Amino acid sequence: MPKRISKKKIEPDANEIAFRVVSEATYDRPSVEQPATPATTISQIMAEMGRRGGKIGGKRRLQTMSASERKEVAKKAAKVRWKKAKAKRQQ
Repeated sequence: MPKRISKKKIEPDANEIAFRVVSEATYDRPSVEQPATPATTISQIMAEMGRRGGKIGGKRRLQTMSASERKEVAKKAAKVRWKKAKAKRQQ
């Protein structure tokens, strides 16, 4: 049975590297500029990426916290909510 060819990455030797460098340096490419992406599109993409991370982050955070840590976080959140409610009532 013939031996299988190894799938290891073979590093190029000095001649191959030199050939690639010369080819890239002398290759005449037409200058094609890509259209600029509007800032609103970039903003929407980044917001979507943030939402995805946020959905995962909170769940994972709760899984890694102990019961006492979760209790402290809940107390702190409740204090902030009540403080906002009191401020609205005083206005």
